[in-house]
Amino acid sequence: QVHVAESGGGLVTAGGSLRLSCAVSGGTVRSLGMGWFRQAPGKEREFVTAITGDGDITYYKDSVKGRFTISRDNAKNTVYLEMNNLKPEDTAVYYCAARYYSGNYRAVNEYATWGQGTQVTVSS
Repeated sequence: QVHVAESGGGLVTAGGSLRLSCAVSGGTVRSLGMGWFRQAPGKEREFVTAITGDGDITYYKDSVKGRFTISRDNAKNTVYLEMNNLKPEDTAVYYCAARYYSGNYRAVNEYATWGQGTQVTVSS
């Protein structure tokens, strides 16, 4: 059974940076597709970014392109989300998720395992 756990959230002022980590257990990260999603109060959970199992392909929400970077450290079995130039509209709970098959990496319902989430708050 694969489990994922996020860490690294916090409070930052606009223009600042944060790095989120997603530790994977019960499986090897290089065999899994991994995604980051976020959910703001009163809104649906939305896709942010994803990386394929082989790490060759990444996907990004348009509004985070050029600011956010997803990466993976196979040795640490961890996926990262580097967030730069943060904006107040990036404020949300950020979730890490794992998937076992290829498909639509932007689709929430195609991910099998989810973490508990980590809060990111960006003040103006």
